[in-house]
Amino acid sequence: MLNLIDHKGPENGPPLLIAHGLYGSARNWGVICKRLSKSRRIIAVDHRNHGASPWFETNTYEDLAGDLAEVIDHLGGLCDVLGHSMGGKAAMVLSHRYPDVVNRLCVADIAPVSYYHDQTQFIKAMKAVDLSVVKTRADVKDQLARFVEDEGLQNFLAQSVDVQAQAWRLNLDVLSREMSKIIGFPDLKTRFAGVTLFLSGGESDYVKTEMRAHIQQLFPAAKFAKIPRTGHWIHAERPREFEAALRVFFGYG
Repeated sequence: MLNLIDHKGPENGPPLLIAHGLYGSARNWGVICKRLSKSRRIIAVDHRNHGASPWFETNTYEDLAGDLAEVIDHLGGLCDVLGHSMGGKAAMVLSHRYPDVVNRLCVADIAPVSYYHDQTQFIKAMKAVDLSVVKTRADVKDQLARFVEDEGLQNFLAQSVDVQAQAWRLNLDVLSREMSKIIGFPDLKTRFAGVTLFLSGGESDYVKTEMRAHIQQLFPAAKFAKIPRTGHWIHAERPREFEAALRVFFGYG
């Protein structure tokens, strides 16, 4: 089963399962999880080939959805679900393949479509880091700066290094090989009737207005909202506003 971080909270409704994006981990969501856990039990997972979860030879959305379903079964069989980016796609497939395990669904800044922005340049940057000389994550960040301009992204990627083991907590070879599937999306023929919020960054172009008709075909109860002055990383750029939106949608008070 996937590695999970369980933030204990009041058992007054279904727990919230959080699925991170590509190159992320459960630990990235620590602050938001801690704050939300005052109202509800929150569980953040590491996807396969990420963090402390097992490594596999595939990384399809059917795989990821099955992994999440296994975690929800372990937790009792019903969860609210939040997924960001790759995790949002996994959560959408989960809701179609296993609709009875999803209570409410929030999809953060992603749509059920294929994209064309290849992310393998970051895998190349991570592979170029000489981990044998790394003593701290700052050393990792310094090396990444040769290939990745954005400092926030440098910090984000550096969090996936196990400094003591001098190894990445990412299965870079498999993620690279499966990239076309990660930026793609399966052709779903079903609908998820549950209440679903597509929560986007106001300055992000991942969920365009012209995508809404397709989204509503797959999620007829879909609602749409945007957080102003933020891009794709809405939970990191505007954490308080993001948290407030989740509280309203999930009814956490």
